[in-house]
Amino acid sequence: MRRLIVNADDLGFTSGVNRAIVEAHTRGVVTSSTLMANGPAFAEAVQLARTAPKLSVGCHLVLIDGEPVLGASQLPTLADASRGRFRDGLTAFALRAISRRFDPMEIEAEATAQIRKIQTAGITVTHIDTHKHTHLFPAVLRPVLRAAAACGVRAVRNPFGPRRPLRSGQLLARPGLWKRHAEVRILNYFTRSFCESVEREGFVTPDGTLGIEVTGALDETLFRAIAGAVPEGTWEFVCHPGYNDADLQSARTRLRESRELELRILTLPAARQLLSQQGIALISYQDLASPSPTGPSGSPG
Repeated sequence: MRRLIVNADDLGFTSGVNRAIVEAHTRGVVTSSTLMANGPAFAEAVQLARTAPKLSVGCHLVLIDGEPVLGASQLPTLADASRGRFRDGLTAFALRAISRRFDPMEIEAEATAQIRKIQTAGITVTHIDTHKHTHLFPAVLRPVLRAAAACGVRAVRNPFGPRRPLRSGQLLARPGLWKRHAEVRILNYFTRSFCESVEREGFVTPDGTLGIEVTGALDETLFRAIAGAVPEGTWEFVCHPGYNDADLQSARTRLRESRELELRILTLPAARQLLSQQGIALISYQDLASPSPTGPSGSPG
């Protein structure tokens, strides 16, 4: 059996992203979303989420390229106090994570603050993931899991994909995807450590994540290709729908025009039909976190 969670990241980022995510849920195939506690449009996102009770909402934990919920001065290894922001740049973050130059207590404190902010706003946090998948690094994952557990959250994104997310011919037709595919393959080195930590701490997680390689490049052809390549088990498809409005134009993101294209794809009647024809059942993170006897196991992949 094949099950799929369709999770829209960046809820709370801008008003246009908020509206698009709710539309992709009510008119399309999005079943879950993750909310940025430090997002400029956080308050609006909370209000909109209340109008979509079947949308499973998690925490999109930000540890890079944004402002912490706690004061930057409280996070000297994570943030630049002079700018009041986390340090920018995934490459620099990765090097610091691998060399363990972060204080895990700071990560745990900031993760707790972000989850608690969402819960205090009246949202039941069903799961957690991280901006740019920073929790794939063991030095980040462990304090994030401690924070989530302390807040009563027991589901986490598995940021690692299947060995062959797309067929070689599909990649060959898009040379621009090869670099991203290679980067993702290198980071899969941390898969075993992730699965061991998640199992040890008693979390549930999908078998892996689909769509990372095509972030910013998703079109209908690639969506069909991914839908046709979903392996057995429970998987998560990561998406970023949004409206390319003035707020998004002025925001720090490389994803602008692509968000509107994703919204169109996710709300096509053919999208739901395609998944049904492939025998893929749509579920949410709420279903994963509270599995029924006949539901998904939620075991690490």
